[in-house]
Amino acid sequence: MNEAGSAADVNKADEPDGAYAVDEVDLDESAYEADLAGDVDADAVGVAVVADRGENAPEGPDARPDAAGSAPAPPEPSERADARQEPPRAALAPAEAAPHSPNASPDAILVQRTMAEIAPISDKVTSYFYALLFTRHPDLRALFPAAMDTQRDRLLKALLTAAEHIDHTETLVGYLRNLGRGHRKYGTKAEHYPAVGECLIGALSRYASSVWDDDTEAAWVRAYTTISQIMIDAAAEDELRAPAWWYAEVVAHDLRTSDIAVVTVRPDQPYAFLAGQYTSLETPWWPRVWRHYSFASAPRSDGLLSFHVKAVPAGWVSNALVHHARPGDVLRLGPPAGSMTVDHSTDSGLLCLGGGTGIAPIKALVEDVAEHGRRRPVEVFYGARTDHDLYDIDTMLRLQQSHPWLAVRPIVDNRAAQLPDVVREYGPWTEYDAYLSGPPGMIRSGVDALRDVGIPAGRIRHDSVEELVAAGDQLA
Repeated sequence: MNEAGSAADVNKADEPDGAYAVDEVDLDESAYEADLAGDVDADAVGVAVVADRGENAPEGPDARPDAAGSAPAPPEPSERADARQEPPRAALAPAEAAPHSPNASPDAILVQRTMAEIAPISDKVTSYFYALLFTRHPDLRALFPAAMDTQRDRLLKALLTAAEHIDHTETLVGYLRNLGRGHRKYGTKAEHYPAVGECLIGALSRYASSVWDDDTEAAWVRAYTTISQIMIDAAAEDELRAPAWWYAEVVAHDLRTSDIAVVTVRPDQPYAFLAGQYTSLETPWWPRVWRHYSFASAPRSDGLLSFHVKAVPAGWVSNALVHHARPGDVLRLGPPAGSMTVDHSTDSGLLCLGGGTGIAPIKALVEDVAEHGRRRPVEVFYGARTDHDLYDIDTMLRLQQSHPWLAVRPIVDNRAAQLPDVVREYGPWTEYDAYLSGPPGMIRSGVDALRDVGIPAGRIRHDSVEELVAAGDQLA
């Protein structure tokens, strides 16, 4: 995606998924029961959802006998700080960060007023939302991972942020369509959306009571109707041309360092993607726990896919992929996503900043340019904290030897965020399209540095660190 309209998700990584269990949340029982018996109209909230648009998605691969199965997992710090990150587990983006636009619609104003009200108590809203969802609709619990600490923030945050930016149609539609397609892998069906909307309204009406009225509820119903219908339609369209997920057998496992592996898989069906995109992976050791990783090469003639994975302490998926996965193991892949792709209609140069395992999609972009045969300049800055972390430098230097239009500059610094500062010393970059992949801090400082040296915002491409939240900051 470009900086002007970012709405997707960077080389993504595992996130903290602590052992918090939503169905164990401590609520005031009397108030809780009162709300459960409330008069939220599920039919009004859920849009006119058609009957099931497909068969039930089959269950994911069973956990191995020695796997943790459905037991809650230990807390997990951010896996691969240099990889694609989900939004940080902070409070829901407060409406104060996105002040009312002079052209804001009445619904957007009411939604943002609600967001401002719940911002200080977002954790309570989140807990209550899931308590409602799993109590009223216990069948939906099976769609979520056993440990919900991170997932509980993601779903509600995505819905609330989308509603808050309901006026930003172009960005919002692209984001929601991608979200709707991606949710197919969880087994989400059209009939599930009314239940989510019902519980969303129930949680908001409880915790934003001081600003909640009939007009506010109607605004949220309209916003959720729009959001859910876009997602439902995108999933239905995607169902006609692609599976909800792919099985992929591990065919190679190359341990580059003690904590970084290149994992290569063979999908069971053709898998079309573009260089610079990413996908979600599920391992047999952690059913229903998905993590995002970038493709580490352009599409290959043999159909194989490679990923660079860095294990971090207590990281569930990354440790499984680095330390346990072996040839013959079978993973599941979600659909490809992301728009950090090369525009082949122009001869502009490419300025690429890759930090840590963020070099994976940068390598894919270089291969993509090479395969198209156009001699356009490509400048790669490969950042790492130590020489040890430049695990793929030999590959990048071989590419440089093969292509005279490619320059690769390794940058070693104890603070990876210094990488953007080094870029300022070169250039000029005004005729280049910029691509960034790496730690969230590097992405943020990199965007600032590139703007400072004259690259227009619309030519700075990355898959956003905070997904739609980042896009909202740009749009507000």
